Amino acid sequence: MPDRDDGQIDYLKEAFRWQYNKIMLFGALAFAGVSLSALPLILGAGLELIYLSTVPHNSRFQRLVRSWKFEDEKRRREKSLSALFYELPAGLRARYANMDNTCRAIRENYKRLTSTSQMFVDQMENKLEGLSQSYVRLLNASFHHQEYLHTINRDSINKESAQLQKDLEKEPAKVQEINRKRIEILSKRLEKYDKIRENTQVIEAQCSAVEDVLNLIRDQSVTMHDPEQIAAHLDGLVKDVEQTEETVREVESIFELSPLAEAQFGESYGSSSSRNRVSN
Repeated sequence: MPDRDDGQIDYLKEAFRWQYNKIMLFGALAFAGVSLSALPLILGAGLELIYLSTVPHNSRFQRLVRSWKFEDEKRRREKSLSALFYELPAGLRARYANMDNTCRAIRENYKRLTSTSQMFVDQMENKLEGLSQSYVRLLNASFHHQEYLHTINRDSINKESAQLQKDLEKEPAKVQEINRKRIEILSKRLEKYDKIRENTQVIEAQCSAVEDVLNLIRDQSVTMHDPEQIAAHLDGLVKDVEQTEETVREVESIFELSPLAEAQFGESYGSSSSRNRVSN
């Protein structure tokens, strides 16, 4: 859990919404209703003002709120990762299960270390957890990349583009203008196809690297007594995985035509069609 927030947490709002504050407010309201007196409401309002002017600025309360936010974010992240996991076919789920078993074996082996080494073990645990999450995201990205590649026939796009190029000079000027745009878009589709295919290979290589390094760490953890010795392995692996994930995010944006490209093509096509109708 972070020691401080980024300024986006409204502690006053959180203090007001705290369940114990709500209980106090409802209690004052109920007591006023039973006693048919406004005194409980006046006292409750006074206490509420004191509460809201002091508690939101209390460092212990702020740590408590940050822990709530941290747990909420953790639950959302776990829910999101669970959804990604259940999108995977059985084969990729089994692959993740093998990786997870390797991580479990590493944890069990390092539980035998002395208490003085537990600080390093905790750091290792955080890195293993992060790698597990990244591994799921990479497997999911690979799955969707493969599905995309299976739906595209590269040869068909090539043939269509070549045919358009071959017939271009025989067509009227207005048709040529439209077909040049079509050829440009088909060319971009081929570029995107090649980029996604390349990225799929990168993801596969990175997943295999994660498996290899974790298997090495598991083998070493059987006899290793100093967890610092595995820091270089994990740090390098985490860095490589982060770079691969960044590449995945960049490539995901090319699955569709950009809105600008679509608008440009649509505008050109629309204006050409309008001119054709006018000329006719």
